[in-house]
Amino acid sequence: MEILKVTDGSFKKEVMEAKKPVLLDFWAEWCGPCRMIAPVLEELAQEVGDEAVIAKMNIDENPETPSLLGIRSIPTLMAFKEGKMVGTKVGVQSKSALLEWLKSI
Repeated sequence: MEILKVTDGSFKKEVMEAKKPVLLDFWAEWCGPCRMIAPVLEELAQEVGDEAVIAKMNIDENPETPSLLGIRSIPTLMAFKEGKMVGTKVGVQSKSALLEWLKSI
């Protein structure tokens, strides 16, 4: 599956009302570590496409949601399940660590 691009306007529907767990990456074009984790998230989306949604939100284009969620540094990954935020990881993560984290949700 492809990575879902989430906006301030689609956050409620795409993340909070999602039927599957959602791993949401808050990122920006200018962020080096964000570019490092992008291919990892692409691979993850292919592997867990039926079980979870991998999504991204550009914080420069969508400032409202990151502000409401208290995002202070990027990349920040947040996991949501049944409309609730159930976990947060900050910084570059390995694919194996992210897979394990997703399975624990």
